[in-house]
Amino acid sequence: MGLFSEIKEDFSNVYKNDPAIQSRIELFFNYPGVWAVATYRIANRLHKANWKRSARVIMGLNQIITNIDIHPAATIGNRVFIDHGTGVVIGETTIIEDDVLIYQGVTLGGVNLTAGKRHPTIKRGVVIGAGAKVLGNITIGEYSKVGANSVVVKEVPDHSTAIGIPARVVDKGRCKDPFSHNKLPDINKEIFDYLLKRVAVLEHIIVKENKEILDQDLELENIYESFIKAMKA
Repeated sequence: MGLFSEIKEDFSNVYKNDPAIQSRIELFFNYPGVWAVATYRIANRLHKANWKRSARVIMGLNQIITNIDIHPAATIGNRVFIDHGTGVVIGETTIIEDDVLIYQGVTLGGVNLTAGKRHPTIKRGVVIGAGAKVLGNITIGEYSKVGANSVVVKEVPDHSTAIGIPARVVDKGRCKDPFSHNKLPDINKEIFDYLLKRVAVLEHIIVKENKEILDQDLELENIYESFIKAMKA
């Protein structure tokens, strides 16, 4: 696909990913992510042609205008949509495959200063929530999703969900709809539910098998309450 065909597809892709758009005029004023990707495609061609300084200057100007930082050496596939876009950072050795959706504040960064591949690979169909950080030479599998504000430092399998700091895979191989942002599991709630049920089971065992201990506990509780009342008198 030629350069202008790719840019044309980037602009038409907005209509597939954002139902809020009402006219073509909005493309010019309300979609910095589209402009950032289109500018990247020009800079990337220059970078590959060894016009690296010019490519960096173009992307520097793009960063000032759109507040999106994309290194011209990064690899970005077709129909990649950066929604809203403010604060997005895409590092030099990042690879983003086709049909990826990235929200504002996302960082695709490195964790060391060594040469070579040091940024993540984002496979086809991935959705990365607002504020998420994907760090290091790791792979986010096809059609997976990363929850908002998560920090991912380990591999994520295909069709999975990663959330938390550091991110954990909580829906391995079962994420069939990566756009269902409202269906992220609540790990803290599940842990507390488990602990409460566990405590209830242990209390039941103590009451059933150790009535003498329960009587002593009640006696101590009464002594404590009497002491508190005396202190307040």
